[in-house]
Amino acid sequence: MPSPTESALQFPCDFPIKVVGHQHADFEAEVVARVREHVPDLGEGAVRNRPSHGGKYLAVTVTVRATSQEQLDAIYRTLSGWDRALMVL
Repeated sequence: MPSPTESALQFPCDFPIKVVGHQHADFEAEVVARVREHVPDLGEGAVRNRPSHGGKYLAVTVTVRATSQEQLDAIYRTLSGWDRALMVL
Protein backbone atom coordinates (compact mmCIF):
# COMPACT_ATOMS: atom_id res chain seq x y z
CA MET A 1 0.00 0.00 0.00
CA PRO A 2 1.47 3.39 -0.95
CA SER A 3 2.12 5.87 1.84
CA PRO A 4 0.05 9.09 1.90
CA THR A 5 2.85 10.90 0.03
CA GLU A 6 3.17 8.22 -2.66
CA SER A 7 0.91 7.65 -5.64
CA ALA A 8 -0.48 4.29 -6.68
CA LEU A 9 0.14 5.37 -10.28
CA GLN A 10 3.38 4.79 -12.16
CA PHE A 11 4.49 7.96 -13.94
CA PRO A 12 4.47 8.88 -16.73
CA CYS A 13 1.05 7.43 -17.57
CA ASP A 14 -2.03 8.21 -19.63
CA PHE A 15 -4.78 9.46 -17.34
CA PRO A 16 -8.34 10.37 -18.35
CA ILE A 17 -9.99 13.38 -16.70
CA LYS A 18 -13.71 13.91 -17.21
CA VAL A 19 -15.42 17.28 -16.76
CA VAL A 20 -19.21 17.63 -16.85
CA GLY A 21 -20.94 20.95 -17.37
CA HIS A 22 -23.89 22.61 -19.07
CA GLN A 23 -23.88 22.34 -22.84
CA HIS A 24 -22.35 25.53 -24.31
CA ALA A 25 -20.62 26.06 -27.63
CA ASP A 26 -17.30 26.87 -25.94
CA PHE A 27 -17.39 24.42 -23.01
CA GLU A 28 -15.03 21.87 -24.58
CA ALA A 29 -12.54 24.54 -25.68
CA GLU A 30 -12.51 26.06 -22.20
CA VAL A 31 -11.89 22.65 -20.59
CA VAL A 32 -8.99 22.03 -22.97
CA ALA A 33 -7.53 25.50 -22.31
CA ARG A 34 -7.54 24.86 -18.56
CA VAL A 35 -5.91 21.44 -18.96
CA ARG A 36 -3.26 22.91 -21.32
CA GLU A 37 -2.17 25.23 -18.50
CA HIS A 38 -0.66 22.09 -16.95
CA VAL A 39 -0.13 19.92 -20.05
CA PRO A 40 0.98 22.23 -22.88
CA ASP A 41 1.81 19.34 -25.22
CA LEU A 42 -1.66 17.78 -25.14
CA GLY A 43 -1.76 15.31 -28.02
CA GLU A 44 -4.10 14.98 -30.96
CA GLY A 45 -7.07 12.78 -30.18
CA ALA A 46 -6.75 13.45 -26.44
CA VAL A 47 -10.22 14.98 -26.19
CA ARG A 48 -13.61 13.28 -26.46
CA ASN A 49 -17.03 14.63 -25.64
CA ARG A 50 -20.41 13.15 -25.01
CA PRO A 51 -23.64 15.11 -24.69
CA SER A 52 -26.33 13.95 -22.28
CA HIS A 53 -29.44 12.31 -23.72
CA GLY A 54 -31.45 15.50 -23.32
CA GLY A 55 -28.61 17.69 -24.58
CA LYS A 56 -28.50 19.84 -21.44
CA TYR A 57 -25.07 18.63 -20.28
CA LEU A 58 -21.76 17.82 -21.92
CA ALA A 59 -19.08 15.47 -20.61
CA VAL A 60 -15.58 16.20 -21.89
CA THR A 61 -12.86 13.61 -21.32
CA VAL A 62 -9.26 14.72 -21.74
CA THR A 63 -6.61 12.00 -21.60
CA VAL A 64 -3.33 13.52 -20.47
CA ARG A 65 0.16 12.07 -20.33
CA ALA A 66 0.64 12.67 -16.61
CA THR A 67 4.17 13.10 -15.33
CA SER A 68 3.45 13.33 -11.58
CA GLN A 69 0.76 13.23 -8.93
CA GLU A 70 1.39 16.93 -8.32
CA GLN A 71 0.53 17.67 -11.95
CA LEU A 72 -2.74 15.73 -11.70
CA ASP A 73 -3.61 17.46 -8.42
CA ALA A 74 -3.02 20.86 -10.04
CA ILE A 75 -5.26 19.97 -12.99
CA TYR A 76 -8.02 18.83 -10.63
CA ARG A 77 -7.71 22.01 -8.54
CA THR A 78 -7.95 24.18 -11.65
CA LEU A 79 -10.98 22.36 -13.03
CA SER A 80 -12.75 21.96 -9.67
CA GLY A 81 -12.39 25.68 -8.97
CA TRP A 82 -13.99 26.60 -12.30
CA ASP A 83 -17.60 27.67 -11.85
CA ARG A 84 -18.76 26.06 -15.14
CA ALA A 85 -17.58 22.58 -14.11
CA LEU A 86 -20.38 20.73 -12.36
CA MET A 87 -18.31 17.58 -11.82
CA VAL A 88 -14.67 16.63 -12.29
CA LEU A 89 -13.87 12.92 -12.30
